[in-house]
Amino acid sequence: MSSVPSDPDPPAPEPSAAFGRFESAARQVADPVWQQVNDGESRWPVTIVVLAAVVMQLRLPASVAVRPFWLLPVIEIVIALGLVVANPRRIDTFQRRVRIGTIVLVGLMTLANAWSAIQLVRHLILGDAGTPTVLLGTGAAIWATNVIAFSLWYWELDRGGPGRRAEGTTAPPDFLFPQMSDPALAAPGWTPAFVDYLYVSFTNATAFSPTDVMPMARWAKLVMMLQSAVSLITVGLVVARAVNVLK
Repeated sequence: MSSVPSDPDPPAPEPSAAFGRFESAARQVADPVWQQVNDGESRWPVTIVVLAAVVMQLRLPASVAVRPFWLLPVIEIVIALGLVVANPRRIDTFQRRVRIGTIVLVGLMTLANAWSAIQLVRHLILGDAGTPTVLLGTGAAIWATNVIAFSLWYWELDRGGPGRRAEGTTAPPDFLFPQMSDPALAAPGWTPAFVDYLYVSFTNATAFSPTDVMPMARWAKLVMMLQSAVSLITVGLVVARAVNVLK
């Protein structure tokens, strides 16, 4: 008596297209904020702030400016315009030449402002820094340029720069923003833009310490420490000297 062969197990049903889309969306939500691809950010806020820093450099007294006083500002404007031509609208991808140009621009701005700060301190020590109005105006311009320069450093170095951040780099964040620790505080796809780094630089220069944004990388901690020291020296000496002159 022969036995009837049993039917093989039926094949497992393939996942539907809807389920696949749901799984993809769930995976994207599960990814950390800093690993999600986004549309990038506009070039214009950075360009406007750079031009503002150049104007303040041109307005510095000749006694504290790098000579010839027009040379570095002109170079900075040329580089800034070159960056606009290379990437005029949105920074949504990594471009090595744009990154190099930005680093050169910020480096020149930082060196020029450091020179002005050193000269201002020297004049304060010698007692020939000028009237209180000139002293306060010069100190304010140097302090504001310092805030802009360090905000550009934070913006360009965090996770490889704005282009890498737009591509959803897997690198861990160098700065931990509140929106990263709690996605409920931010819109979907949120990523820090230049204004956020400008805020970090401003609060660090006024509070002399981090506020709500925490530096995670060692380089970020050291750079913030340097900015706080420069800001403290500039503000402390300028205000003290101005008060002394007024008395």
